[in-house]
Amino acid sequence: MGTLVGHVAPGFGFLLIGLWHLFNHVKLHALNPKSYNGPAWFPTSKFKYIEPVLIMAGSAASVAMELFIGPDRHQPLDPDGTIPSNHLHNLEHSLIFMTFFMYAAFAIILDRIHIQSQYGLTQLLGAIAFGQQLLLFHLHYSADHMGPEGQYHLLLQILVLISLSTSVIGIGLPNSFLVNFVRSVSIFFQGLWLITMGFMLWTAGLIAKGCFMNDEEGHKVVRCSSHEALHRANSLVNIQFSWLIIFVTVFAVSFYLVVVKFYDKNNNKVLEYFTLGNVAEDEESSDDVESQKRSALGNTEALFM
Repeated sequence: MGTLVGHVAPGFGFLLIGLWHLFNHVKLHALNPKSYNGPAWFPTSKFKYIEPVLIMAGSAASVAMELFIGPDRHQPLDPDGTIPSNHLHNLEHSLIFMTFFMYAAFAIILDRIHIQSQYGLTQLLGAIAFGQQLLLFHLHYSADHMGPEGQYHLLLQILVLISLSTSVIGIGLPNSFLVNFVRSVSIFFQGLWLITMGFMLWTAGLIAKGCFMNDEEGHKVVRCSSHEALHRANSLVNIQFSWLIIFVTVFAVSFYLVVVKFYDKNNNKVLEYFTLGNVAEDEESSDDVESQKRSALGNTEALFM
């Protein structure tokens, strides 16, 4: 993951999965607000398991990149069979993707065997995947990266914690739309933040002033020339995160309103009733005016007779 592509590609996957879940949860709740029961993942009409299969494919590609494609010898071990220190990060990253691969694989298996506890176990596996992600990011980046990259990953841990918490809460509250809504938005935000991180840390023109790209144990890491430059770079990371909080909130609520407008049956019925009611009232008013005219004309004729 220590490259632009290594952050943007997984980030794009998280973003798509989060957006897919957000759309389907809002749509399902709009269509069935009283009987809403959010699933752990969503099938499609053409191929039921497209979501878990894509997660497995993306995770497998990331593991291959970390362990076999990225290393110079195309394998993560030294000739004596030990793990070299400059490949420890690759192994840690690959373990995250292996856990997500495990989640997606068991999601398919549990669905195929049709057991009663399918939803709870699938949610638990998702929580384990997010827990693994949080644990490795915390232990890895809190100890080794105290610069801008560490600040990016510190804020990423907040989003992962939200995804983990809502996954665990969702086991006991499958009917809670807000829990699933927050979980979907947090996954979407994870993807957006990973993409932002990839471009901001591995694009030379976007690195904060006073900081530079340094080659350390085969990995490029952003370092700053002074404490003041480091403080400024970390503050800029916090500002970026705060801007994205506003953007994601506005996007999520706006997205919710747009989807509800198209799929909420109750709103459509109210609108239809309101429109038909106005037409009926207009027709009744027109009939009353005609009746009044006839009555006035009849009275006038009677007066002259």
